[in-house]
Amino acid sequence: MVQIPDSQRYFRIGEASRIVGVEPYVLRYWENEFSQLRPRRADSRQRTYQKKDLETLLEIKRLLYEERMTIEGAKLRLKKEKDEPIGVGRPFFKEIKGELRKILETLS
Repeated sequence: MVQIPDSQRYFRIGEASRIVGVEPYVLRYWENEFSQLRPRRADSRQRTYQKKDLETLLEIKRLLYEERMTIEGAKLRLKKEKDEPIGVGRPFFKEIKGELRKILETLS
């Protein structure tokens, strides 16, 4: 499981790409495809990602690489998750999934 450093508030594209595990050009492409991604720009015009942006990027990567979804499918899934009320569905299952992964790591 990928850990996002709590000590930083903003991440440049190079840092974000290392954390997410994809090349910077992939992040730029995903920005064009997913409306949920809108990193801010520093005074130097360099992209700066926040923790919530990195979480979204990790979710996009999971949908595309692990679940083998198309870009369109991932867009629909993210939109659906955004429209769900807080505390219902996905966040609850995501927490359970994380706990199950910890148990599996302990057992192996």
